[in-house]
Amino acid sequence: MTVSLQNELKFIVESHLNFIYEDRDNTALMRELIDIMGLSEDCQKPAFHESHWDEKDSYLITYGDSIKEHGKKPLQSLLEFYRGELSPFIKGIHILPFFPYSSDDGFSVIDYVQVNDSLGEWEDIEAIAKECTLMGDLVVNHCSSRSRWFDNFKQRKHPGLDYFFEADPEDDLSMVVRPRTSPLLREVETLDGKKHVWCTFSHDQVDLNFSNPKVLAEITRIIKFYLDKGILTFRLDAVAFVWKEVGNSSINHPKTHEIVRLLRSLIEHHSPNAIIITETNIPNHENLSYFGNANEAHAVYNFSLPPLILHAMVTGNSQHLKYWQMSMPPAQLGTFYFNFLSSHDGIGLRPAEGLLNEEDIGTVVNAMQQFGARINWRSAANGVSKPYEINITYFDAMAGTSKGPDQWQVQRFICAHAIMMSLEGVPAIYIQSLIGGQNWYEGVELSGQNRAINRYKWDRQLLGEKLNDNNSHHSKVFNQMKTLLELRSRQSAFHPNATQFTLHLGDQVFGFWRQSLKRDQSIFCIHNISDEKISIPLSSINLISLDSWTDLVSGTRYDDLHQDLELAPYAFVWLSNKVA
Repeated sequence: MTVSLQNELKFIVESHLNFIYEDRDNTALMRELIDIMGLSEDCQKPAFHESHWDEKDSYLITYGDSIKEHGKKPLQSLLEFYRGELSPFIKGIHILPFFPYSSDDGFSVIDYVQVNDSLGEWEDIEAIAKECTLMGDLVVNHCSSRSRWFDNFKQRKHPGLDYFFEADPEDDLSMVVRPRTSPLLREVETLDGKKHVWCTFSHDQVDLNFSNPKVLAEITRIIKFYLDKGILTFRLDAVAFVWKEVGNSSINHPKTHEIVRLLRSLIEHHSPNAIIITETNIPNHENLSYFGNANEAHAVYNFSLPPLILHAMVTGNSQHLKYWQMSMPPAQLGTFYFNFLSSHDGIGLRPAEGLLNEEDIGTVVNAMQQFGARINWRSAANGVSKPYEINITYFDAMAGTSKGPDQWQVQRFICAHAIMMSLEGVPAIYIQSLIGGQNWYEGVELSGQNRAINRYKWDRQLLGEKLNDNNSHHSKVFNQMKTLLELRSRQSAFHPNATQFTLHLGDQVFGFWRQSLKRDQSIFCIHNISDEKISIPLSSINLISLDSWTDLVSGTRYDDLHQDLELAPYAFVWLSNKVA
């Protein structure tokens, strides 16, 4: 590392620290963080506004044991499934927390540097990382009440004594915004008497205290360890709540944003092709703020997309979806939207605030309850409870409309995913959606958690039988999803940063135009989101008459631009002037 680059890195890191810890000399801490990351003698200069992704990128979201088989470690089964079924068209895997945990299916971490024995070993994680881009969770906001750190907190010894955020029950906490209705503070008996620790999510998930620089140093050690194990994409779980202060909302604090910028600086100087994705299930404008000026998160979860597409499909009206898309700024080069429709959690409703009114949200919630959904609630300001998320598999969410169940479930489900795959950004498919998973009510009863409805564990042999049965909806969904992902990966106009413009073709249609960075390919993505057959004059789509246009999905050519485009319920076309 050159002297100038070394000095530049020191200046960057210390500048971040001076904002976060403004009342102290941060020189020693700066050196400590650089040493932890192994950057004292060697580092690489990151290239800003450079995209390390293209149209070939997509992610599978899965638990380490979503697929299991007798006599084999689940992580090994996952790798074999990826090799055999997914590797040609899915480049990345997000393995949800694979550490020892005490609750929340992994997000209450007991030990950040151990692999859960029931899943496998670090060798299995490293084997997966060698074959794909591996995303790991950095659970920065909290850890398990059964962790060594919290045991030490109760025993009043280091490390852990001062790692957790405390507050007084008499403090004014009325402004705190959080996604739960449980009491915020947990009373804990320690060797020094009773203490009250801050628990944003549950009393088993105790919030870390980032106002203590030792906590930041511990998280930096964990990051370096993950990088050494092959993890190059970091999902910053619940990062919006990281910095807490009594007397304010304790969400999206300016120091939270600065911590993200600091972590990016450290990670990028170690591995310039590494990616940070912020998981912030909050209103859209707040979510977008985590891009910063292309100097914060490389990607943000596109949290508004799942509820807006769900609303469009339930009502057969794309108006809100179109208005939202027109208001979305293009991601700067060097950043991208992380698009998804479902995940291990439910369909969040906070990201729809300001985009759907309470009546719209009520329509969606009522329809989903018809299809077996459970609803989780949150505490808003001043103690008001509001629906926070809908717990349902996305396949069952597509069982019908606000009018009730119908025969279009598979078509509606595929249409929704076709929209997600073709929008600006990188698509991510939750494993239950990839294979058409259905509501798992037994899991809800066994765990007492609504979110378990979408967390079924598949026996690999049974799954194979379902996927090989051409009459099963699992097979139909899986094969169509694979076809679309493979097709998408060959289109330069589907680069995550390619141009995108909204089309206005009526409320029953959701359409947009994508153009490649080199402007050599255009794709008009037109989706019928209604249960009625529709007809669209090709002359209204602004197709260039000198080009030949082909639907990439069906292979149908459209040479006469004076004809009409006929779309059956939930049918769609990707009209392109270039077939790749």
